[in-house]
Amino acid sequence: MKIARLVVLGVALAAGGAAMLVVGGGQKQLAPIIQALPAAPQMDTDEVLTAARELPMGTLVAEPDLAWTVWPRSAVGAGMIRKSELPNIVTDLKGSIARASLFAGEPIRREKLVKGPNAGFMSAMLASGSRAVAINIDSSGATSAGGFVLPNDRVDVLRTFRDEDGGKESFATQVLLTNVRVLAIGQNVQEKNGQPVVTGSNATLEVDPRQAETLVLAQRVGQLSLVLRSMLDAAKTETREPEPAETGLTIVRAGVAASAGKR
Repeated sequence: MKIARLVVLGVALAAGGAAMLVVGGGQKQLAPIIQALPAAPQMDTDEVLTAARELPMGTLVAEPDLAWTVWPRSAVGAGMIRKSELPNIVTDLKGSIARASLFAGEPIRREKLVKGPNAGFMSAMLASGSRAVAINIDSSGATSAGGFVLPNDRVDVLRTFRDEDGGKESFATQVLLTNVRVLAIGQNVQEKNGQPVVTGSNATLEVDPRQAETLVLAQRVGQLSLVLRSMLDAAKTETREPEPAETGLTIVRAGVAASAGKR
């Protein structure tokens, strides 16, 4: 038995040695071929300015909030800030206000930051030519889709007022504006900590100057309500006032609604 084991061991050692010789010889033969192969091409990159951490809307941006990130040059889109073009931009952007929420690692675009000696938070959120108007709403959510209207939602604004028809008191509902952006509910300008419902005693809306006049006047003569629109309608940009010739009144008598022309 001992002799048989020694024979097996000897055969194994001989086979291993032969394999090493074969591999070594193969490597020597392949070495010139490997050296002749062209080097792998290096990716052409640039450095792009990104958010170093999550920046909620309204954040006062500091230098540690911004970082340069290596980015494939072919994937650098229009509006991205390149270090090769603006190496000192971080110092210039210090003290800016975030007009929209930014995720960690998201490329910084100039339109999402605003800076100036008089750049207040709410004014920074407004688009050029827009106005911010606050209207009173029911704090329980009765006039704001049950309290489910959040900042950045789109709403229609309705006015409910007393109407007289034949000497009998009745109520009328009129659509004032459609697809209006909500800037804030109370003092809340964004959803925080996953909170699904935000309520307050007023809502701040983004409108143009003419619509602002309409809202201020309508609030003096009736109750304003917000009707929540679908997210699928957010791309629609119409924010109109009803034309005088349109039928926009709903008369409610004894719980029965009926349409009536404007007067």
